[in-house]
Amino acid sequence: MKRTRIIDAPKFVGKQVKIAGWVNIRRDHGKLIFIDLRDATGIIQTVILPNHDEAYEAAKGLRSEYIIEMEGIVKKRPGESKNEKMSTGDVEIEADVIKVISKPEVESPVDISEENLNIHLSTLLDYRSLTLRNEKIKAIFRVYGDVLKSFGDIMRDSGFQEIKTPKIVNAATEGGANFFKIKYFDRDAYLAQSPQFYKQAGVGIFERVFEIGSVFRAEPHYTTRHVNEYIGMDAEMGFIDNFSDVMDALESVIWHMMKSVENNCKQDLLRYGAEVPKKKAIPRIKLSEALEILKKEYGKEVENEDIDPESERLICQWAKEKHGSDFVFLTHYPGHSRPFYTMPSADGKYTETFDLIFRGIEIATGGQRIHNYEQLVASMKKFGLKPETFKDYLDIFRWGMPPHGGWGLGSERIVQQLLGLKSIKEAVLFPRDVKRLNP
Repeated sequence: MKRTRIIDAPKFVGKQVKIAGWVNIRRDHGKLIFIDLRDATGIIQTVILPNHDEAYEAAKGLRSEYIIEMEGIVKKRPGESKNEKMSTGDVEIEADVIKVISKPEVESPVDISEENLNIHLSTLLDYRSLTLRNEKIKAIFRVYGDVLKSFGDIMRDSGFQEIKTPKIVNAATEGGANFFKIKYFDRDAYLAQSPQFYKQAGVGIFERVFEIGSVFRAEPHYTTRHVNEYIGMDAEMGFIDNFSDVMDALESVIWHMMKSVENNCKQDLLRYGAEVPKKKAIPRIKLSEALEILKKEYGKEVENEDIDPESERLICQWAKEKHGSDFVFLTHYPGHSRPFYTMPSADGKYTETFDLIFRGIEIATGGQRIHNYEQLVASMKKFGLKPETFKDYLDIFRWGMPPHGGWGLGSERIVQQLLGLKSIKEAVLFPRDVKRLNP
């Protein structure tokens, strides 16, 4: 008999099926044994009656996380109470055959059948291959998967060519020291901080490009919003009039992603009591104006015309109160806080750049880039960089480039803020931070 997935069980009411998966939990009620069986598509309740002798004896020995195969009749569950937590909550299987395929070799340190794993973050991550089996935690990555898919879909539909860029590079993209140095045969190399240079090269080839890929940052952070390897959703577009075109494109992408998650992940959102933001124009304010708002409304002052995590939270609070928006664009960051390839504003002090803040956390950075070769070389020197070190990058501009800009969007931060997760590490399958290099 061919295996039936749990999600398809309701199609076979009154028929014999074979299912297979993990024992989520076993419950004994009088002479009846109930097994909640879990596969990749959901959980189903099965009942084993004493008159099925062999199956009943096999069921007595089952424990959580045993991998088993079952055969039985699909039946409508008695009564009107449908279990909404189960994808097939209105049916159950009366099992008459049970076969143990595999069983755990050690006692589980975590009861993953619990709806909420109330355990320390370190425990959650130390036993990651086990804790990821919990239904609520799996929901995070179903949402995550939809975020990635919907981003790719809207980019392709908008005429962006998908590219995959090298993650081993010979120079630090952003300059500075937040890169990982590695040995590449007989010379030094670096893990890419960003696909920025290659995205810009892509504009000269395809005009519009995007990438979903790993980004590495050697920043010794101990926060709930940073990891040292994450998945970036990057894009670059040519023939723009100004950096507002980039914000317009990103705003369209954001709303497409929000709608997709809302439509495709209803049950996963319910598990977290999460609400997807309602579509409306995202307010855009200059950073200098935001700093004035922070000072006037909240008595908050910052140094060096920059914005810290508390300020991001407060300016989002203001955007929610004044504009009813969970998002806000902050624009025109000072030149000293942006990379050398950033297009300066007319006044020379500020830049044609933005950050997109979502419910108190920056999820995207972007703006217009310098496309003129001579201007780019001058900017490098201003930042104390040696142009000869960036010969391959500068070649892109020697051969001519249109006005262009783009963004880098952090996938895990979107998921963290959508679901209200306490740490970004919860939104990473196997996170890497300052202290964690395993599992």
